[in-house]
Amino acid sequence: MAVEEEGLRVFQSVKIKIGEAKNLPPYSGPTRMRDSYCTVNLDQEEVFRTKIIEKSLCPFFGEDFYCEIPRSFRHLSFYIFDRDVFFRRETIIGKVAVMKEDLQKYHGRDTWFQLQHVDADSEVQGKVHMEMRLSEVITDSGALCHKLGIRVIECQGLPIVNGQCDPYATVSLLGPSRSEAKKTKVKRKTNNPQFDEVFFFEVTRPLSYTRRSHFDVEEEDLDKMAIRIDLWNASNLKFGDEFLGEIRVSLKVLGQCGLHDAWYFLQPRDNGSKSVKPDELGSLRLNIVYTEDHVFPSEYYSPLRDLLLNSADVEPVSASTAHVLGEVCREKQEAAIPLVRLFLHYGKIVPFLSAIASAEVNRTLDPNTIFRGNSLTSKCIDETMKLAGMHYLQVTLKPIIDEICEEHKPCEIDPVKLKESENLETNRENLRHYVDQIFTVITKSGVSCPTVMCDIFFALRESAAKRFQVDLDVRYTAVSSFIFLRFFAPAILSPNLFHLRPHHPDPQTSRTLTLISKTIQTLGSLAKSKSASFKESYMAAFYDYFNDQKYADAVKNFLDLISSSGRWDQKSIETPIMLKEGTVKLTVKKVESKGSSRFMIKRAQGRKRFGMKNFKKRWFRLTNHEFTYHKNKGNTKGDHPLCSIPIENILAVERLEEESFKMKNMFQVIQPERALYIQANNCVEARDWIDILTKVSQCNNKRLATYHPSAYLNGHWLCCKVSADNAPGCTPCTGGLPANIQLDVDGDRETERIYSLFSTYMNKLEKMQEACGSKSVYDGPEQEEYSSFVIDDPQETYKTLKLITSAVHRLEQEHAQYKRDKFKKTKYGSQEHPIGDKSFQCYIRQQSECSTYSI
Repeated sequence: MAVEEEGLRVFQSVKIKIGEAKNLPPYSGPTRMRDSYCTVNLDQEEVFRTKIIEKSLCPFFGEDFYCEIPRSFRHLSFYIFDRDVFFRRETIIGKVAVMKEDLQKYHGRDTWFQLQHVDADSEVQGKVHMEMRLSEVITDSGALCHKLGIRVIECQGLPIVNGQCDPYATVSLLGPSRSEAKKTKVKRKTNNPQFDEVFFFEVTRPLSYTRRSHFDVEEEDLDKMAIRIDLWNASNLKFGDEFLGEIRVSLKVLGQCGLHDAWYFLQPRDNGSKSVKPDELGSLRLNIVYTEDHVFPSEYYSPLRDLLLNSADVEPVSASTAHVLGEVCREKQEAAIPLVRLFLHYGKIVPFLSAIASAEVNRTLDPNTIFRGNSLTSKCIDETMKLAGMHYLQVTLKPIIDEICEEHKPCEIDPVKLKESENLETNRENLRHYVDQIFTVITKSGVSCPTVMCDIFFALRESAAKRFQVDLDVRYTAVSSFIFLRFFAPAILSPNLFHLRPHHPDPQTSRTLTLISKTIQTLGSLAKSKSASFKESYMAAFYDYFNDQKYADAVKNFLDLISSSGRWDQKSIETPIMLKEGTVKLTVKKVESKGSSRFMIKRAQGRKRFGMKNFKKRWFRLTNHEFTYHKNKGNTKGDHPLCSIPIENILAVERLEEESFKMKNMFQVIQPERALYIQANNCVEARDWIDILTKVSQCNNKRLATYHPSAYLNGHWLCCKVSADNAPGCTPCTGGLPANIQLDVDGDRETERIYSLFSTYMNKLEKMQEACGSKSVYDGPEQEEYSSFVIDDPQETYKTLKLITSAVHRLEQEHAQYKRDKFKKTKYGSQEHPIGDKSFQCYIRQQSECSTYSI
């Protein structure tokens, strides 16, 4: 989801590796060990949680999380929780909070963060709009007195405490003339309260007209005075009201005009944090990659995009723009991700991969090493398989992976690691059974292999067979090195990374999957001496069971099928594909996790009165055929759902305004007869559900043009106040033309990312230009500083580099102009950029320095 800024779209995303925690404080009970898990939060809104690691003070989580961030945020926070089974409660051990502007400091590298103490005074979010006005009052004695009026206008985004938010504000004058705090009215059941109340304070001693001019308050007086506004949640508990945050505003901001109107971010109390030693709570290892893309309208990218998309037609392909990007990037993966997505979006991935694969094969001397390195070709094909083949993996592997994880059968065949209670032969039989199951479903899945993957495999097979005509097996190994080694084997090894499981498996299951992955990888490799390919003797002995020609024949038949030309249209396959399942969300206090089961709350439209009893937890499933919900996860296997909505009956999927039920993260699935109101767990889940439901239903020619953004309650629509429940919508529906569910790509965004890479590695582009000149004028031993570049044709490569540099410089100028324009138009203290936004303060400082330098 992009934020629109005057013709420019801003995308935020984050990719996180949650590693391990160490030296957590021991539990006070007899075992002293903890059962802990980690959550990822945007400010205080939880968007992901790991599984629970039991009985450890140094838990290894080993989980990855990626999301598109759909809203503004101040902190990316990580909380470590302890689950106390005996007392049935969960407590926070500590947290790591990284401010948005500091995320780049830790970009892409493992970092240990000290856990910090958490209490109510340190947990604040939201912003407040206030106004100060200094006015003159003449007393009965004729003296001039100055009074300060404080108007508390409204707040936005206050935290919900214990399932409710009933906020009020207190206003105090700090300084020599300190006054008692004055209090607003309590606003019930809202975290966006509208107060609009004014309070007055006397801020100066009486002064005569002869000594003072209009609003001329002594500066030293203003230095000593400030206004403090505290936000509180009115609690019915005996422990008192909960502190939500505060702002402190010096009277110096009034200046000569005597007026100040601004938004402020709420801050924690100065003395809120307890004194805790730096290493007392332990530490957490994280790897954070935060990306912010500023995307211009499509026409801005035409020069660079055209250069990229013509790469397959350039002779030699090493002189093409896409290949040059792979040469200058530090890691091939950096270039592969946006390149693949761009070429997929414009339907040119197969000719591009065919061209760079053919060039790599022609440089390969030994058929046994074909596609074994981490080249641009191999990384691009890896990325293509991940994008195009994700649903293929769901259909093929997910059922058996789920079975392995749920049955939890012992499969250890290393005698050294065998537990006393386990039998080696029984474990071997369990492992053989699983390997046979997975091998069978893979080798019989050829008809489900996506067409784009088959076309690529056909190109690989042809290039390899032409280059190594004597080796008859190379046409198989060229394909198996990708489909088995880089696709199926990694998905079996780490199913959570391929969305086959929600979390990293437990140690025993992980070991089972490792053994299966090794065996499947070897079966698919068609190695001539298979037992010798294992370093471990126990694996070689286990593999003897599969040393049968039928396995090799099955692999070859499968590889022949997926690498043949003249493929059928994949759209004709009618097997339902599971696209997404629901998330956990409770209506009160906290999110409660039950293993991997996840729910959303739903409510049918049309009730006259709103009550929490109308919302029920349900397990939701979406396939390419229908959208269903069940009472719980167990009911999805074989039993009929409580409700089934065919995809063709989904007329629109839109957000539901918070005012409808005073609940966040709600959306509506609109059908011909009614709408289903659903609350997701958090803003990220809500965005994901809206996106995938919109895409899967966009081919419906009955889609609505307008909708009601609020609910129909108490006899009228809350948005437009119309009383007829069947009245046409009052707001245009979002969503555009039909989209490809599997390959949801924004071509302009990917081109912007490629521009950013070229801009980052501009010094390498210049080095490459120098290398081209050196090769052209001096036909001798290659200079060492240029040896890392593949340059087959120096003149063609030099021409391409000049075109790339020109296109990049043009986009750099557009970005610079956009920043200058934004700096001129943006007001610090506005609703979009409240005072206290340190990232914006940093931005203003940078732009001021740039403006000064340019002058």
